[in-house]
Amino acid sequence: MTETTYPEVPVLVVGGGSVGLLTAALLAHHGVPPVLVERRSGPSVHPRATGIGSRSVEILRELGLDTAVDAAAVDLRGAAGKAVARTVVEMGAGEVMTVPMPAPSADEVETTPFRLRGVCAQDRLDAVVAADLARRGADLRWSTRLVGIAQDADGVDVELEGPDGRYSLRCARVVAADGAHSAVRSALGIGSSGAGDLGKSMINILFRADLRSHLRGMSFGTCTITTPEAPGLLVTVDGETNWVFHVTCAADKGERPEDFTHERCAAVVRAAVGDPHLDVEVRSALPWRPRSSLADRFAVGRVFLVGDAAHTVAPLGAFGLNTGVADAHNLAWKLAAVHKDEAGAGLLDTYAQEREPVAAATLDQAMRRIADPQLHWGRGPEADAARMAAGVWAAPVVHLGQRYDSAAIIDPRPELPSTVDLAVALDGSPGSRVPHARVDGVSTLDLVASRWTLLVGTAGDQWLAAAADVGLPAHRVSASWLSDNGALLVRPDAIVAMRVTAPAPDPARFLADALDQVLARPVAVPSRPRLLPETSGTNGA
Repeated sequence: MTETTYPEVPVLVVGGGSVGLLTAALLAHHGVPPVLVERRSGPSVHPRATGIGSRSVEILRELGLDTAVDAAAVDLRGAAGKAVARTVVEMGAGEVMTVPMPAPSADEVETTPFRLRGVCAQDRLDAVVAADLARRGADLRWSTRLVGIAQDADGVDVELEGPDGRYSLRCARVVAADGAHSAVRSALGIGSSGAGDLGKSMINILFRADLRSHLRGMSFGTCTITTPEAPGLLVTVDGETNWVFHVTCAADKGERPEDFTHERCAAVVRAAVGDPHLDVEVRSALPWRPRSSLADRFAVGRVFLVGDAAHTVAPLGAFGLNTGVADAHNLAWKLAAVHKDEAGAGLLDTYAQEREPVAAATLDQAMRRIADPQLHWGRGPEADAARMAAGVWAAPVVHLGQRYDSAAIIDPRPELPSTVDLAVALDGSPGSRVPHARVDGVSTLDLVASRWTLLVGTAGDQWLAAAADVGLPAHRVSASWLSDNGALLVRPDAIVAMRVTAPAPDPARFLADALDQVLARPVAVPSRPRLLPETSGTNGA
Protein backbone atom coordinates (compact mmCIF):
# COMPACT_ATOMS: atom_id res chain seq x y z
CA MET A 1 0.00 0.00 0.00
CA THR A 2 1.39 3.39 -1.00
CA GLU A 3 0.94 6.20 1.49
CA THR A 4 0.42 9.58 -0.14
CA THR A 5 -0.04 12.87 1.72
CA TYR A 6 -1.98 15.49 -0.22
CA PRO A 7 -1.81 19.21 0.53
CA GLU A 8 -4.48 20.77 2.71
CA VAL A 9 -7.82 21.43 1.03
CA PRO A 10 -10.22 24.15 2.17
CA VAL A 11 -13.30 21.93 2.40
CA LEU A 12 -13.78 18.19 1.98
CA VAL A 13 -17.33 17.11 1.11
CA VAL A 14 -18.05 13.50 2.04
CA GLY A 15 -20.92 12.09 -0.02
CA GLY A 16 -21.83 12.47 -3.68
CA GLY A 17 -25.61 12.43 -3.54
CA SER A 18 -27.71 15.46 -4.42
CA VAL A 19 -26.90 17.39 -1.25
CA GLY A 20 -23.18 16.60 -1.44
CA LEU A 21 -23.00 17.60 -5.11
CA LEU A 22 -24.87 20.84 -4.45
CA THR A 23 -22.66 21.59 -1.45
CA ALA A 24 -19.62 21.26 -3.72
CA ALA A 25 -21.30 23.34 -6.44
CA LEU A 26 -22.17 26.13 -4.01
CA LEU A 27 -18.65 26.17 -2.56
CA ALA A 28 -17.19 26.41 -6.06
CA HIS A 29 -19.72 29.13 -6.89
CA HIS A 30 -18.43 31.13 -3.91
CA GLY A 31 -14.82 30.66 -5.00
CA VAL A 32 -13.76 27.81 -2.71
CA PRO A 33 -12.38 24.71 -4.51
CA PRO A 34 -13.83 21.68 -2.70
CA VAL A 35 -12.77 18.06 -2.83
CA LEU A 36 -15.70 15.64 -2.96
CA VAL A 37 -15.36 11.93 -2.15
CA GLU A 38 -18.04 9.32 -2.82
CA ARG A 39 -17.83 5.55 -2.38
CA ARG A 40 -19.95 4.90 -5.48
CA SER A 41 -18.39 5.01 -8.95
CA GLY A 42 -20.51 7.99 -10.02
CA PRO A 43 -23.79 9.81 -9.42
CA SER A 44 -26.67 7.53 -8.52
CA VAL A 45 -28.88 6.34 -11.37
CA HIS A 46 -31.63 5.49 -8.88
CA PRO A 47 -33.92 8.43 -8.03
CA ARG A 48 -34.86 8.58 -4.38
CA ALA A 49 -36.90 11.78 -4.69
CA THR A 50 -38.65 13.70 -7.45
CA GLY A 51 -40.01 16.81 -5.75
CA ILE A 52 -37.75 19.85 -6.02
CA GLY A 53 -39.25 22.62 -3.91
CA SER A 54 -39.45 26.29 -4.79
CA ARG A 55 -36.57 27.31 -2.51
CA SER A 56 -34.35 24.66 -4.05
CA VAL A 57 -35.28 25.96 -7.49
CA GLU A 58 -34.20 29.44 -6.38
CA ILE A 59 -30.85 28.00 -5.25
CA LEU A 60 -30.42 26.24 -8.59
CA ARG A 61 -31.20 29.57 -10.26
CA GLU A 62 -28.47 31.19 -8.18
CA LEU A 63 -26.06 28.60 -9.60
CA GLY A 64 -27.30 29.18 -13.13
CA LEU A 65 -28.72 25.65 -13.33
CA ASP A 66 -32.46 26.34 -13.24
CA THR A 67 -32.90 26.15 -17.02
CA ALA A 68 -30.97 22.88 -17.31
CA VAL A 69 -32.94 21.30 -14.46
CA ASP A 70 -36.21 22.52 -15.96
CA ALA A 71 -35.23 20.89 -19.24
CA ALA A 72 -34.60 17.63 -17.37
CA ALA A 73 -37.97 17.83 -15.58
CA VAL A 74 -41.13 16.13 -16.80
CA ASP A 75 -43.71 18.64 -17.97
CA LEU A 76 -46.71 18.08 -15.70
CA ARG A 77 -48.50 21.35 -16.31
CA GLY A 78 -52.19 20.47 -16.40
CA ALA A 79 -51.51 16.88 -15.30
CA ALA A 80 -52.68 14.98 -12.24
CA GLY A 81 -50.44 15.50 -9.27
CA LYS A 82 -51.78 12.37 -7.65
CA ALA A 83 -53.86 9.50 -9.04
CA VAL A 84 -55.45 6.34 -7.65
CA ALA A 85 -56.25 3.36 -9.89
CA ARG A 86 -56.42 -0.42 -9.69
CA THR A 87 -53.81 -0.83 -12.47
CA VAL A 88 -52.15 1.32 -15.11
CA VAL A 89 -54.29 -0.30 -17.81
CA GLU A 90 -57.47 0.60 -15.96
CA MET A 91 -56.12 4.10 -15.34
CA GLY A 92 -55.67 4.64 -19.08
CA ALA A 93 -59.19 3.37 -19.63
CA GLY A 94 -60.50 6.15 -17.40
CA GLU A 95 -61.09 4.18 -14.20
CA VAL A 96 -59.04 6.53 -12.04
CA MET A 97 -59.37 9.14 -9.30
CA THR A 98 -57.10 12.16 -9.60
CA VAL A 99 -55.96 15.17 -7.64
CA PRO A 100 -54.70 17.95 -9.95
CA MET A 101 -51.18 19.28 -9.63
CA PRO A 102 -51.44 22.03 -7.03
CA ALA A 103 -51.92 25.31 -8.83
CA PRO A 104 -50.08 28.13 -7.05
CA SER A 105 -52.28 30.83 -5.60
CA ALA A 106 -51.92 34.41 -6.76
CA ASP A 107 -49.83 35.14 -3.66
CA GLU A 108 -47.56 32.16 -4.36
CA VAL A 109 -47.02 33.26 -7.95
CA GLU A 110 -45.74 36.57 -6.63
CA THR A 111 -43.27 35.03 -4.18
CA THR A 112 -40.65 33.42 -6.43
CA PRO A 113 -39.16 34.28 -9.82
CA PHE A 114 -39.11 30.83 -11.45
CA ARG A 115 -40.90 27.48 -11.22
CA LEU A 116 -40.12 24.10 -12.70
CA ARG A 117 -42.63 22.82 -15.23
CA GLY A 118 -43.03 19.55 -13.32
CA VAL A 119 -41.07 16.96 -11.36
CA CYS A 120 -37.38 16.27 -11.80
CA ALA A 121 -36.15 12.90 -10.57
CA GLN A 122 -33.13 13.04 -8.28
CA ASP A 123 -30.86 11.15 -10.68
CA ARG A 124 -31.56 13.76 -13.37
CA LEU A 125 -30.83 16.58 -10.94
CA ASP A 126 -27.58 14.89 -9.91
CA ALA A 127 -26.52 14.48 -13.54
CA VAL A 128 -27.00 18.22 -14.18
CA VAL A 129 -25.06 19.26 -11.07
CA ALA A 130 -22.25 16.72 -11.61
CA ALA A 131 -21.81 17.86 -15.21
CA ASP A 132 -21.59 21.47 -14.06
CA LEU A 133 -18.96 20.56 -11.46
CA ALA A 134 -16.97 18.73 -14.10
CA ARG A 135 -17.08 21.82 -16.32
CA ARG A 136 -15.75 23.83 -13.39
CA GLY A 137 -12.87 21.38 -13.02
CA ALA A 138 -13.96 20.33 -9.55
CA ASP A 139 -12.02 17.57 -7.77
CA LEU A 140 -14.59 14.73 -7.64
CA ARG A 141 -13.14 11.49 -6.35
CA TRP A 142 -15.53 8.63 -7.08
CA SER A 143 -15.03 5.08 -5.77
CA THR A 144 -13.46 6.64 -2.67
CA ARG A 145 -14.63 6.09 0.88
CA LEU A 146 -13.76 7.67 4.19
CA VAL A 147 -12.18 5.19 6.62
CA GLY A 148 -10.96 7.54 9.36
CA ILE A 149 -11.41 11.08 10.64
CA ALA A 150 -9.84 13.09 13.48
CA GLN A 151 -9.72 16.82 14.10
CA ASP A 152 -7.72 19.28 16.15
CA ALA A 153 -7.85 23.03 16.63
CA ASP A 154 -6.23 23.72 13.25
CA GLY A 155 -7.75 21.19 10.86
CA VAL A 156 -9.23 17.79 10.13
CA ASP A 157 -7.24 14.70 9.16
CA VAL A 158 -9.13 12.13 7.11
CA GLU A 159 -8.06 8.78 5.81
CA LEU A 160 -9.51 7.81 2.47
CA GLU A 161 -9.50 4.60 0.47
CA GLY A 162 -9.70 4.99 -3.28
CA PRO A 163 -8.93 2.98 -6.43
CA ASP A 164 -5.18 3.34 -5.81
CA GLY A 165 -5.21 2.49 -2.11
CA ARG A 166 -5.32 4.45 1.10
CA TYR A 167 -4.07 7.97 1.63
CA SER A 168 -4.46 10.80 4.11
CA LEU A 169 -5.78 14.27 3.54
CA ARG A 170 -5.50 17.37 5.70
CA CYS A 171 -8.56 19.59 5.46
CA ALA A 172 -9.48 22.95 6.91
CA ARG A 173 -13.07 21.75 7.33
CA VAL A 174 -15.29 18.78 6.44
CA VAL A 175 -18.93 18.67 5.37
CA ALA A 176 -20.64 15.32 5.93
CA ALA A 177 -23.29 14.68 3.29
CA ASP A 178 -22.98 10.91 3.55
CA GLY A 179 -26.57 9.98 4.21
CA ALA A 180 -28.77 8.58 6.93
CA HIS A 181 -26.13 6.07 8.00
CA SER A 182 -23.40 8.71 8.03
CA ALA A 183 -19.95 7.31 8.82
CA VAL A 184 -18.81 10.80 9.76
CA ARG A 185 -21.66 11.30 12.22
CA SER A 186 -20.93 7.92 13.79
CA ALA A 187 -17.21 8.67 14.04
CA LEU A 188 -18.00 11.93 15.83
CA GLY A 189 -20.29 10.12 18.28
CA ILE A 190 -23.30 12.30 17.45
CA GLY A 191 -26.59 10.73 18.50
CA SER A 192 -30.06 11.43 17.15
CA SER A 193 -33.62 11.79 18.35
CA GLY A 194 -37.04 11.47 16.78
CA ALA A 195 -39.59 8.85 15.88
CA GLY A 196 -37.05 6.73 14.00
CA ASP A 197 -38.35 4.11 11.58
CA LEU A 198 -41.90 4.63 10.38
CA GLY A 199 -44.14 1.93 8.98
CA LYS A 200 -42.99 -1.08 6.99
CA SER A 201 -39.86 -1.60 4.94
CA MET A 202 -40.25 -0.77 1.26
CA ILE A 203 -38.62 -1.79 -2.00
CA ASN A 204 -37.93 0.99 -4.52
CA ILE A 205 -38.00 -0.60 -7.99
CA LEU A 206 -36.48 1.44 -10.81
CA PHE A 207 -37.62 0.02 -14.12
CA ARG A 208 -37.88 0.75 -17.81
CA ALA A 209 -41.10 -0.10 -19.66
CA ASP A 210 -43.03 1.76 -22.33
CA LEU A 211 -46.38 2.55 -20.72
CA ARG A 212 -47.57 5.12 -23.24
CA SER A 213 -50.02 2.84 -25.01
CA HIS A 214 -51.62 1.91 -21.69
CA LEU A 215 -51.76 5.46 -20.34
CA ARG A 216 -53.40 6.89 -23.48
CA GLY A 217 -52.15 10.40 -22.81
CA MET A 218 -52.69 10.30 -19.03
CA SER A 219 -49.89 11.94 -17.03
CA PHE A 220 -49.33 12.20 -13.28
CA GLY A 221 -46.72 12.74 -10.61
CA THR A 222 -47.64 9.67 -8.52
CA CYS A 223 -50.30 6.98 -8.76
CA THR A 224 -51.43 4.68 -5.96
CA ILE A 225 -51.96 1.22 -7.46
CA THR A 226 -54.59 -0.75 -5.53
CA THR A 227 -54.65 -4.17 -7.20
CA PRO A 228 -54.29 -6.87 -4.51
CA GLU A 229 -51.67 -8.62 -6.65
CA ALA A 230 -49.24 -5.68 -6.44
CA PRO A 231 -50.35 -2.67 -4.38
CA GLY A 232 -47.88 0.18 -4.32
CA LEU A 233 -46.97 3.66 -5.50
CA LEU A 234 -45.98 4.35 -9.11
CA VAL A 235 -43.81 7.45 -9.55
CA THR A 236 -43.07 9.29 -12.77
CA VAL A 237 -39.42 9.58 -13.80
CA ASP A 238 -39.84 10.65 -17.43
CA GLY A 239 -43.57 9.97 -17.90
CA GLU A 240 -43.00 7.54 -20.75
CA THR A 241 -40.53 4.68 -20.28
CA ASN A 242 -38.75 5.25 -16.95
CA TRP A 243 -40.59 4.74 -13.68
CA VAL A 244 -40.22 3.93 -10.00
CA PHE A 245 -42.56 1.56 -8.17
CA HIS A 246 -42.59 1.39 -4.38
CA VAL A 247 -43.90 -1.85 -2.83
CA THR A 248 -44.02 -3.11 0.72
CA CYS A 249 -41.57 -5.71 1.94
CA ALA A 250 -43.87 -7.61 4.28
CA ALA A 251 -41.63 -8.81 7.08
CA ASP A 252 -44.71 -10.11 8.93
CA LYS A 253 -45.18 -12.53 6.02
CA GLY A 254 -41.55 -13.58 6.06
CA GLU A 255 -40.43 -11.38 3.17
CA ARG A 256 -36.85 -10.10 3.06
CA PRO A 257 -35.34 -7.42 0.81
CA GLU A 258 -33.14 -10.03 -0.87
CA ASP A 259 -36.29 -11.89 -1.94
CA PHE A 260 -36.99 -9.07 -4.41
CA THR A 261 -34.86 -10.33 -7.26
CA HIS A 262 -35.07 -8.58 -10.62
CA GLU A 263 -37.29 -11.40 -11.86
CA ARG A 264 -39.72 -10.98 -8.99
CA CYS A 265 -39.67 -7.18 -9.35
CA ALA A 266 -40.53 -7.51 -13.04
CA ALA A 267 -43.49 -9.74 -12.16
CA VAL A 268 -44.66 -7.21 -9.57
CA VAL A 269 -44.47 -4.41 -12.14
CA ARG A 270 -46.45 -6.42 -14.71
CA ALA A 271 -49.17 -7.05 -12.14
CA ALA A 272 -49.30 -3.37 -11.20
CA VAL A 273 -49.53 -2.33 -14.83
CA GLY A 274 -52.10 -5.01 -15.60
CA ASP A 275 -50.23 -6.41 -18.59
CA PRO A 276 -48.76 -9.91 -18.03
CA HIS A 277 -46.77 -9.66 -21.26
CA LEU A 278 -45.21 -6.24 -20.63
CA ASP A 279 -41.56 -5.93 -21.62
CA VAL A 280 -39.91 -4.81 -18.34
CA GLU A 281 -36.27 -4.03 -17.63
CA VAL A 282 -35.59 -3.75 -13.90
CA ARG A 283 -32.62 -1.44 -13.54
CA SER A 284 -32.30 -1.42 -9.75
CA ALA A 285 -34.16 -2.41 -6.59
CA LEU A 286 -33.30 -0.67 -3.32
CA PRO A 287 -34.73 -1.40 0.12
CA TRP A 288 -35.70 1.61 2.22
CA ARG A 289 -37.86 2.58 5.16
CA PRO A 290 -39.51 5.89 5.99
CA ARG A 291 -37.72 7.51 8.89
CA SER A 292 -37.86 10.65 10.99
CA SER A 293 -34.77 11.57 12.98
CA LEU A 294 -32.72 14.61 13.90
CA ALA A 295 -29.02 14.63 14.76
CA ASP A 296 -28.30 15.95 18.24
CA ARG A 297 -25.75 18.35 16.79
CA PHE A 298 -25.26 19.66 13.25
CA ALA A 299 -21.66 20.71 13.86
CA VAL A 300 -18.72 19.54 15.95
CA GLY A 301 -15.60 21.67 15.72
CA ARG A 302 -14.61 21.85 12.06
CA VAL A 303 -17.07 19.21 10.86
CA PHE A 304 -20.62 19.99 9.70
CA LEU A 305 -23.55 17.69 8.95
CA VAL A 306 -25.92 18.37 6.04
CA GLY A 307 -28.80 16.49 4.42
CA ASP A 308 -29.72 13.03 5.66
CA ALA A 309 -26.58 12.94 7.80
CA ALA A 310 -28.24 15.69 9.87
CA HIS A 311 -31.91 14.75 9.52
CA THR A 312 -34.16 12.21 7.85
CA VAL A 313 -37.63 13.47 7.03
CA ALA A 314 -40.84 11.48 6.58
CA PRO A 315 -41.58 11.44 2.83
CA LEU A 316 -45.01 13.04 2.69
CA GLY A 317 -44.51 16.65 1.62
CA ALA A 318 -41.24 16.14 -0.30
CA PHE A 319 -39.34 18.04 2.36
CA GLY A 320 -36.35 15.73 2.79
CA LEU A 321 -34.16 16.55 -0.21
CA ASN A 322 -35.13 20.21 -0.08
CA THR A 323 -34.20 20.55 3.58
CA GLY A 324 -30.76 19.18 2.75
CA VAL A 325 -30.32 21.60 -0.15
CA ALA A 326 -31.18 24.46 2.22
CA ASP A 327 -28.51 23.17 4.64
CA ALA A 328 -25.90 23.33 1.89
CA HIS A 329 -27.00 26.80 0.82
CA ASN A 330 -26.81 28.15 4.37
CA LEU A 331 -23.37 26.66 5.02
CA ALA A 332 -21.49 27.21 1.76
CA TRP A 333 -21.30 31.00 1.77
CA LYS A 334 -20.26 31.00 5.43
CA LEU A 335 -17.44 28.53 4.78
CA ALA A 336 -16.34 30.69 1.85
CA ALA A 337 -16.42 33.91 3.88
CA VAL A 338 -14.29 32.39 6.64
CA HIS A 339 -11.90 30.77 4.14
CA LYS A 340 -11.34 34.12 2.44
CA ASP A 341 -10.87 35.92 5.79
CA GLU A 342 -13.96 38.00 5.11
CA ALA A 343 -15.57 36.77 8.32
CA GLY A 344 -14.56 35.51 11.73
CA ALA A 345 -14.77 31.80 12.52
CA GLY A 346 -17.71 32.57 14.80
CA LEU A 347 -19.87 32.95 11.70
CA LEU A 348 -19.75 29.18 11.29
CA ASP A 349 -21.46 28.74 14.65
CA THR A 350 -24.58 30.25 13.10
CA TYR A 351 -25.00 27.28 10.76
CA ALA A 352 -26.24 25.04 13.57
CA GLN A 353 -28.01 27.96 15.29
CA GLU A 354 -30.08 28.53 12.16
CA ARG A 355 -30.54 25.10 10.61
CA GLU A 356 -31.25 22.93 13.65
CA PRO A 357 -34.55 24.68 14.59
CA VAL A 358 -35.70 24.87 10.97
CA ALA A 359 -34.96 21.17 10.38
CA ALA A 360 -36.79 20.27 13.61
CA ALA A 361 -39.82 22.29 12.49
CA THR A 362 -39.74 20.61 9.08
CA LEU A 363 -39.65 17.13 10.64
CA ASP A 364 -42.61 18.11 12.79
CA GLN A 365 -44.57 19.33 9.77
CA ALA A 366 -43.88 16.09 7.89
CA MET A 367 -44.98 13.96 10.85
CA ARG A 368 -48.21 15.93 11.26
CA ARG A 369 -49.09 15.07 7.65
CA ILE A 370 -48.65 11.33 8.14
CA ALA A 371 -51.74 11.04 10.36
CA ASP A 372 -53.91 12.66 7.66
CA PRO A 373 -52.41 13.10 4.17
CA GLN A 374 -55.34 15.33 3.21
CA LEU A 375 -53.73 17.98 5.40
CA HIS A 376 -51.05 18.15 2.72
CA TRP A 377 -53.07 17.54 -0.44
CA GLY A 378 -56.29 19.33 0.44
CA ARG A 379 -57.14 22.62 -1.25
CA GLY A 380 -59.71 25.29 -0.48
CA PRO A 381 -61.07 27.00 2.65
CA GLU A 382 -62.03 23.74 4.42
CA ALA A 383 -58.56 22.29 3.93
CA ASP A 384 -57.00 25.54 5.14
CA ALA A 385 -59.15 25.44 8.28
CA ALA A 386 -58.24 21.78 8.91
CA ARG A 387 -54.55 22.59 8.55
CA MET A 388 -54.80 25.48 10.97
CA ALA A 389 -56.57 23.28 13.52
CA ALA A 390 -53.87 20.62 13.18
CA GLY A 391 -50.96 23.05 13.28
CA VAL A 392 -50.00 22.21 9.70
CA TRP A 393 -48.47 24.89 7.50
CA ALA A 394 -49.14 25.00 3.78
CA ALA A 395 -46.26 23.34 1.91
CA PRO A 396 -44.95 26.59 0.37
CA VAL A 397 -44.47 28.01 3.87
CA VAL A 398 -42.38 24.98 4.88
CA HIS A 399 -40.21 25.43 1.77
CA LEU A 400 -39.96 29.22 1.69
CA GLY A 401 -41.39 30.83 4.79
CA GLN A 402 -39.30 29.59 7.73
CA ARG A 403 -37.04 32.06 9.51
CA TYR A 404 -33.61 32.05 11.13
CA ASP A 405 -32.52 33.27 14.53
CA SER A 406 -28.78 33.62 15.11
CA ALA A 407 -25.89 35.99 15.70
CA ALA A 408 -25.75 36.52 11.93
CA ILE A 409 -29.05 38.43 12.03
CA ILE A 410 -29.73 41.72 13.77
CA ASP A 411 -32.99 41.80 15.71
CA PRO A 412 -34.32 38.51 14.28
CA ARG A 413 -38.04 37.78 14.17
CA PRO A 414 -38.17 33.97 14.02
CA GLU A 415 -41.81 33.56 15.03
CA LEU A 416 -44.16 32.90 12.14
CA PRO A 417 -47.56 34.59 12.27
CA SER A 418 -50.34 32.55 13.89
CA THR A 419 -52.20 32.59 10.59
CA VAL A 420 -49.44 31.26 8.38
CA ASP A 421 -49.67 32.71 4.91
CA LEU A 422 -46.66 32.74 2.62
CA ALA A 423 -47.01 36.38 1.66
CA VAL A 424 -47.26 37.30 5.36
CA ALA A 425 -44.28 35.13 6.28
CA LEU A 426 -42.15 36.79 3.57
CA ASP A 427 -42.57 40.34 4.82
CA GLY A 428 -38.94 41.46 4.97
CA SER A 429 -38.46 40.54 8.64
CA PRO A 430 -34.85 39.90 9.68
CA GLY A 431 -34.22 36.16 9.39
CA SER A 432 -36.65 35.60 6.52
CA ARG A 433 -35.91 35.08 2.85
CA VAL A 434 -35.92 38.46 1.12
CA PRO A 435 -39.25 39.07 -0.62
CA HIS A 436 -39.36 38.64 -4.38
CA ALA A 437 -40.15 41.87 -6.20
CA ARG A 438 -39.34 43.13 -9.68
CA VAL A 439 -36.86 45.97 -10.13
CA ASP A 440 -36.77 47.00 -13.80
CA GLY A 441 -37.99 43.50 -14.61
CA VAL A 442 -35.35 41.73 -12.47
CA SER A 443 -36.19 39.82 -9.29
CA THR A 444 -34.71 41.05 -6.02
CA LEU A 445 -33.41 37.48 -5.58
CA ASP A 446 -31.44 37.82 -8.82
CA LEU A 447 -30.15 41.23 -7.73
CA VAL A 448 -28.65 39.68 -4.60
CA ALA A 449 -26.67 37.31 -6.80
CA SER A 450 -24.82 35.54 -3.95
CA ARG A 451 -23.44 38.82 -2.53
CA TRP A 452 -24.12 41.05 0.43
CA THR A 453 -26.64 43.52 -0.99
CA LEU A 454 -28.55 46.56 0.23
CA LEU A 455 -32.12 47.15 -0.93
CA VAL A 456 -33.26 50.70 -0.24
CA GLY A 457 -36.60 52.47 -0.32
CA THR A 458 -37.72 55.00 -2.88
CA ALA A 459 -36.33 57.89 -0.82
CA GLY A 460 -33.21 56.03 0.30
CA ASP A 461 -30.53 58.24 -1.29
CA GLN A 462 -28.52 58.32 1.96
CA TRP A 463 -28.48 54.53 2.06
CA LEU A 464 -27.37 54.34 -1.58
CA ALA A 465 -24.46 56.66 -0.83
CA ALA A 466 -23.57 54.71 2.32
CA ALA A 467 -23.60 51.42 0.40
CA ALA A 468 -21.17 52.88 -2.13
CA ASP A 469 -18.90 54.00 0.72
CA VAL A 470 -18.66 50.48 2.17
CA GLY A 471 -18.57 48.69 -1.19
CA LEU A 472 -22.03 47.13 -1.15
CA PRO A 473 -24.15 46.76 -4.29
CA ALA A 474 -27.43 48.59 -3.70
CA HIS A 475 -30.77 48.80 -5.49
CA ARG A 476 -33.80 51.00 -5.04
CA VAL A 477 -37.04 49.05 -4.49
CA SER A 478 -40.64 50.18 -4.23
CA ALA A 479 -42.48 47.64 -2.07
CA SER A 480 -44.86 47.50 0.87
CA TRP A 481 -42.28 45.70 3.01
CA LEU A 482 -39.69 48.48 2.67
CA SER A 483 -40.27 52.00 3.98
CA ASP A 484 -39.39 54.92 1.70
CA ASN A 485 -36.42 55.90 3.89
CA GLY A 486 -35.52 52.38 4.94
CA ALA A 487 -33.24 49.59 3.81
CA LEU A 488 -32.77 45.83 3.97
CA LEU A 489 -29.30 44.36 4.37
CA VAL A 490 -29.45 40.99 2.59
CA ARG A 491 -26.97 38.15 3.04
CA PRO A 492 -25.47 36.16 0.15
CA ASP A 493 -28.04 33.42 0.80
CA ALA A 494 -30.87 35.96 0.27
CA ILE A 495 -31.75 36.06 3.98
CA VAL A 496 -32.53 39.47 5.46
CA ALA A 497 -29.77 40.24 7.97
CA MET A 498 -31.10 43.64 9.08
CA ARG A 499 -34.02 45.97 8.42
CA VAL A 500 -34.00 49.71 9.09
CA THR A 501 -36.84 52.14 8.59
CA ALA A 502 -34.99 55.46 8.60
CA PRO A 503 -31.48 56.79 7.93
CA ALA A 504 -28.94 56.52 10.73
CA PRO A 505 -26.88 59.59 11.76
CA ASP A 506 -23.87 58.08 9.95
CA PRO A 507 -25.29 55.51 7.50
CA ALA A 508 -21.92 54.31 6.17
CA ARG A 509 -20.56 53.64 9.65
CA PHE A 510 -23.86 52.05 10.60
CA LEU A 511 -23.58 49.58 7.69
CA ALA A 512 -19.93 48.87 8.48
CA ASP A 513 -20.87 48.12 12.09
CA ALA A 514 -23.68 45.84 10.97
CA LEU A 515 -21.40 43.86 8.65
CA ASP A 516 -18.77 43.52 11.39
CA GLN A 517 -21.39 42.20 13.77
CA VAL A 518 -23.11 39.65 11.56
CA LEU A 519 -19.81 38.42 10.08
CA ALA A 520 -18.28 37.97 13.55
CA ARG A 521 -15.35 40.15 12.55
CA PRO A 522 -12.98 41.86 14.94
CA VAL A 523 -13.94 45.51 15.18
CA ALA A 524 -11.28 47.66 13.54
CA VAL A 525 -12.00 50.65 15.81
CA PRO A 526 -12.30 49.62 19.49
CA SER A 527 -14.70 52.45 20.28
CA ARG A 528 -17.09 51.50 17.50
CA PRO A 529 -20.42 50.58 19.19
CA ARG A 530 -21.94 47.18 18.55
CA LEU A 531 -25.43 47.19 17.14
CA LEU A 532 -28.17 46.04 19.45
CA PRO A 533 -31.82 45.19 18.76
CA GLU A 534 -34.16 48.16 18.58
CA THR A 535 -31.37 50.77 18.33
CA SER A 536 -31.99 53.91 16.32
CA GLY A 537 -32.44 52.99 12.70
CA THR A 538 -33.40 49.36 13.29
CA ASN A 539 -36.85 47.90 13.24
CA GLY A 540 -37.89 44.31 13.51
CA ALA A 541 -41.59 44.88 13.04
